[in-house]
Amino acid sequence: MRINDLLLPQTMILDLQATTKLAAFKEMINVLYQQGRITNPDTFLSGILAREEQTTTGLGDGIAIPHAKNAAVKTPTIVFARSQQGVDYEALDGQPVKLLFMIAVPDTASNTHLEALASLSRYLLQDGFTDKLLTASSPDEIRQLFSEEGEALSNVDAVQSVALESPDVPLIVAVTACTTGIAHTYMAEEALKKQATEMGVRIKVETNGASGVANRLTDAEIKEAQGVIVAADKKVEMARFDDKKLVMKPVAEGIRHPEALIDEVLEGSAPVYHATTTDTSGQKVQTNQERMSIGKAFYRHLMSGVSSMLPFVIGGGIAIAIAFLIDQSLGVPHDQLANLGTYHPAAAFFKQIGGTAFDFMLPVLAGYIAYSIAENPGLVVGFLAGALAANGYNINNVGLDPNQLPVPSRFLGALVGGFLAGGVVLMLKYALAKLPKALDGIKSILFYPVFGVIITGFLMLLINIPMASINSGLNNFLNSLNGTNAILLGTLLGGMMAIDMGGPINKAAYVFGTGTLAQTISTGGSPVMASVMATLLFKNKFNKKNREAGLTNIVMGLSFITEGAIPFAAADPARTIPSFVVGSALAGGLVGMSGIKLLAPHGGIFVVALTSSPVMYLVYIAIGALVSGVIYGLIKRADD
Repeated sequence: MRINDLLLPQTMILDLQATTKLAAFKEMINVLYQQGRITNPDTFLSGILAREEQTTTGLGDGIAIPHAKNAAVKTPTIVFARSQQGVDYEALDGQPVKLLFMIAVPDTASNTHLEALASLSRYLLQDGFTDKLLTASSPDEIRQLFSEEGEALSNVDAVQSVALESPDVPLIVAVTACTTGIAHTYMAEEALKKQATEMGVRIKVETNGASGVANRLTDAEIKEAQGVIVAADKKVEMARFDDKKLVMKPVAEGIRHPEALIDEVLEGSAPVYHATTTDTSGQKVQTNQERMSIGKAFYRHLMSGVSSMLPFVIGGGIAIAIAFLIDQSLGVPHDQLANLGTYHPAAAFFKQIGGTAFDFMLPVLAGYIAYSIAENPGLVVGFLAGALAANGYNINNVGLDPNQLPVPSRFLGALVGGFLAGGVVLMLKYALAKLPKALDGIKSILFYPVFGVIITGFLMLLINIPMASINSGLNNFLNSLNGTNAILLGTLLGGMMAIDMGGPINKAAYVFGTGTLAQTISTGGSPVMASVMATLLFKNKFNKKNREAGLTNIVMGLSFITEGAIPFAAADPARTIPSFVVGSALAGGLVGMSGIKLLAPHGGIFVVALTSSPVMYLVYIAIGALVSGVIYGLIKRADD
């Protein structure tokens, strides 16, 4: 299938009126809908926006390729739009976009369609081709340009195939891959091939696209290659590159700076990649290429556990919250308040569901911390550590006093246990590294889990004792907070939630609140609602784009999702972040002063009925948002 089979005269806009990304999307999607190529504009727009959230499809040099594989698409289509004034697209180079190609692909599209769509990126990288598109006077002329360029590309492919057979020049192998595998993957491939031809270097590029792996590298090619370039935003097969000089970068670097990547390989400055672990078949598998500081490594492993744990916390916590709401709404006798959530059968049902989900929280936390550290072998050992932290030890009939056995250490024990389990598996890998090669196949399925489980199980005996004491002391301290202490804690956690809007400090505050759910101080929505307040109260200081962003962030703010404020903070951090921190810290301090507790770990105002004082809780959140919004609006400079 050729590009011109998908790029029709009636799906071209030669004078795009929109000047913002969202408006451009809507104008182009309207063409798709009018031509009967999609069934639902809103559904397709959601798919386009979801793709943009991963990384911008504005590739630089005035080109953007928004795309989505979507259930609303009836027929594979390319919409071409040309803007005279340029679209504010947030492209990789920060420049306005003048040429837009919107790719619409059915979610059941065949590989033939995907390959045809992917080949569009090759045309756009040819010298002078985009200039011709900018000056073409009609849809028919544009289709003729693609037809002529397609023939030229066929000739280029023939030349490159001959070059690959020549042993007299250096060979580089490469892999390109983007998250959706439609546009960036092939843009990077073409950029690398084009640059290699100009530099007189042979190159073989494997693409990990939506239609699967194409041009797969052979063992012989990898062995012969002087080095490897991996330009990818998703996981690719890495073990085959063991002991090769390797450059690993995001796929955007393959598009924007192919010469720098090739030079790094040719100059010999690329680090040597080492795959050191083995799977059940004895084959070497992924290892950690990037070198990080201890702090960064700790945070990455911790967030691996926390991000895997949160769905259990949120899902289970809200199910339990529903149980409480049912009992409260139906009326629980005063003498049954201690059994809130279990008094009525419907409430008890939700409580059991939520409790079961909650039971997975600590094993998953520890399991995925260990998995991040030691990969697959760490998972089972980490789950064990988390379960022992959650349940403690129960040893009977062996002559030991049950009252002296380690009690559950809960959240802190699971956190420490996850790192302990990962460390144990790493030590086992090191200790067993010199075993005969014939035993490699059973390391992962026998040695690592058996020795890891036993060693970690005994070590958790030691971990549980101090962690249980710390955990109990911390909970007792939080439950006893009142007055000045509670205000200070609320102020601190509120400020932490706002300072980096979803980053490490925010997550640290949330993890603390989640681990000590009896005293949860929620002020996460203040930064987003502050942005909304500012754009409403100081309209003259915000351009149309930012005013629209403020309004669309209302739902995120009500849900206490702080990431919605990031665009405002990124544009002017020196003014926005201090404003957000002041308001959030104020809201947290007021919540702490009143001793308000929230039984659900997430949900924003949608679970406000579960707070001990719903009205005052909302008042304090509003005060924090208003204060932040006013400060932000007063000190902000007017947008250009």
